[in-house]
Amino acid sequence: MRRVTLQELWQWTRRVATMLWVCVLTLSEPAWAQSSPVLRLATQDLPPYQMIEGEQMTGLAVERVRCALDAMNVPYELHMTVWADAQLGTQTGRFDGFFVGSANKARAGYAVPSASVVSEDLAWYLPLGSDIDPNDAGDALSARYSAKFATSKWQFLHRNGYNVVMRPRDAESLLNMLIVGDIDVALEYELIFAHYMKKRGLSEDQFQKIPFRRQDMSVHFSKQYTEANPLFLTRFNTQMQRCMAEFQ
Repeated sequence: MRRVTLQELWQWTRRVATMLWVCVLTLSEPAWAQSSPVLRLATQDLPPYQMIEGEQMTGLAVERVRCALDAMNVPYELHMTVWADAQLGTQTGRFDGFFVGSANKARAGYAVPSASVVSEDLAWYLPLGSDIDPNDAGDALSARYSAKFATSKWQFLHRNGYNVVMRPRDAESLLNMLIVGDIDVALEYELIFAHYMKKRGLSEDQFQKIPFRRQDMSVHFSKQYTEANPLFLTRFNTQMQRCMAEFQ
């Protein structure tokens, strides 16, 4: 049997040490770094939560999401698109999630919501002097209702038998429909409608506002992503609690 020289033994030892070091590095990587190098999240233009100012994406929800992901050292991309495309893209795997949105049965089929990113009050908006009661079952059929198309609010109205008309693409269009009389009642988040009223030089006391309920809105991560990265959501939720306090 041939004798192994000291030089050959040293070279073999170095190769083994290098292989072990590579294994340690691989095992110590976060799970999401192994399965998806870049987290792709989609959102919509929804001031004051998500919007484009200049050439930068900004807004309360954007800052909170960025805060959490930066703290986790996760590489990510934020894509501004149409709300329906953000959800469909998450279903089909084009995106790893979308934000911010409330939980519903349809979204639960393909995504998992994070801890709340934004918690906001929903309200019914009517013209001054209107005698419509949105909480009256009779008025649900006789009046004309609307909310932003393809949202949980839109689905709620349909699911509960409201006479839904029009398909506004955004909250600004919804407000305009209420002003010109195309609809009798609008269902929208207070902070969002307040933003567009201010933009048009209107005040909230020019409308009748009936509180509806408080709603939590989250990032919805695809089940494919959360199953491939089982530790991700817990860490994201922990960071989000801190970021909500930091960005108010």
